[in-house]
Amino acid sequence: MNRVLEEFSRIGIVPVIALECAADAGPLAKALMEGGLACAEVTFRTDAAEEAIRIMADQFPEMLVGAGTVLSTEQAKRAMDAGARFIVSPGFNEKVVKYCLEQNIPVVPGCANPSDIERAIELGLSVVKFFPAEACGGLPAIKAISAPYHKMKFMPTGGINPGNINSYLAFDKVIACGGSFMVSPQMMREKNWDGIRALTREAVDAMLGFTLRHIGINCETEAVAREEGKKFASLFGTDVNERGGALFAGPFVEMVKQNGRGTHGHIAVGVHSVERGVYHLQRRGFQFDEKSRTLDAKGNLKSIYFSEEIAGFAVHLVQN
Repeated sequence: MNRVLEEFSRIGIVPVIALECAADAGPLAKALMEGGLACAEVTFRTDAAEEAIRIMADQFPEMLVGAGTVLSTEQAKRAMDAGARFIVSPGFNEKVVKYCLEQNIPVVPGCANPSDIERAIELGLSVVKFFPAEACGGLPAIKAISAPYHKMKFMPTGGINPGNINSYLAFDKVIACGGSFMVSPQMMREKNWDGIRALTREAVDAMLGFTLRHIGINCETEAVAREEGKKFASLFGTDVNERGGALFAGPFVEMVKQNGRGTHGHIAVGVHSVERGVYHLQRRGFQFDEKSRTLDAKGNLKSIYFSEEIAGFAVHLVQN
């Protein structure tokens, strides 16, 4: 898969933006970046699109900026000349797709039926946009339409919101979702960059879905682990269950039979996608111990520890 498309899968949410005023591009990009989304699909629905892309690309080179609603090769060329790093179209325009492939720029055309998907496969594409997602049947439609096409991935757009985005992202053939719910037209008119920043952060946190899975407590001996484990089990009204080198008292407390990772123990933080969680937390300044990676049966990242302890505890991300 192309590097840009791989980046989509780690970001998870691609903000879809229609800018009426190019001068708003810089403050908007800054708000999105600070909210946790270093990505923007600027739609060619307005005359300000080309200049907005140029401003974002120039002022924020670390941001993944592309053009959406591209309907012609002329628009695609203008977008690329302005600094767009990807092209998205609402439907399958073969001329646009072929032009982008010739220019070696990632293109994600809209496909809502098997015929369009097969045309995309014929041209060598591995990711298409499913649009308009909710109006075309939503996730059940994607699951049905994708069944014969094992290698094709989808980026649903249209009707995506905080209430349904995680159900889409949980399907392994969805690499990311396009959405405009964190950039409302009213906020844009009011130039409410703080509000957009806050909504973006809320969207990212909702997508990641952080939960506290359990706390692991280091014990000097197995006898101590069993004795203290019984107390926690009594507190929770449950039994002590032994798994591997640890004793679990209810769902929240793990008694490690001997001093394990972390000065005091470890904390397991659940997340909907460990790979996506790592990406976003790295952007917040956290580092990870690559040697601690574990994979599931499909080769997906299952868990990983942070490089540094927090308050004397080792912390690791695990799959929700």
